[in-house]
Amino acid sequence: MTKMVDIDTNKLDFSKLDFDKLGGLIPACVQDYKSMRLLMVGFMNRDALEKTLATGLVCFWSRDRKCLWTKGETSGNTLSVKDMVVDCDNDTLLIFAKAAGPTCHTGAESCFDSDELPAVYWLSKLEKIIEGRHKDAPEGSYTVKLFEDGVKRIAQKVGEEGVETALAATCGDNEELANEAADLLFHLLVLLRSKNMELSAVTDVLKDRMK
Repeated sequence: MTKMVDIDTNKLDFSKLDFDKLGGLIPACVQDYKSMRLLMVGFMNRDALEKTLATGLVCFWSRDRKCLWTKGETSGNTLSVKDMVVDCDNDTLLIFAKAAGPTCHTGAESCFDSDELPAVYWLSKLEKIIEGRHKDAPEGSYTVKLFEDGVKRIAQKVGEEGVETALAATCGDNEELANEAADLLFHLLVLLRSKNMELSAVTDVLKDRMK
């Protein structure tokens, strides 16, 4: 099987995938590689998996049209593969992908539209907003002003918010602590962006420390 996507074949043996249970198909669940939000579920046959690995874009088998279709081939809202995981029964794929635009045909970010999402999703969404402010620099934006003031000022704000968070904790006011901690996280994300870093650089360190 041709493989263009950078997948660790030591942990993922495609030859063991069981396509027979569903008559030549396996479910393929797609999650955002940063926020872990479930974006959509489709089905793949061997040819769809082959094309996905060869192109790096998620390709499904359309059960209605009886043909291969690459997500976003007409809309441009593609799903670029970052990693894959096979379940314990070797009959379902979990795909981590980067979405280029909304995934759902309704225009929603996910086919499973809900506000009940994990905390990591909201951090990821905030990170994307900050990235957009850094790139587009809309007038009147507090975030843009921080970027214009430079790294030293942003770092100073992180220090100030850190102190205020600590003070809120020692005063025993949990509501104030939540507010100050939110300010701290926001300014920390701005600081990371000012250094062209992503939150994943921090979580990678934490992951290594937990081993």
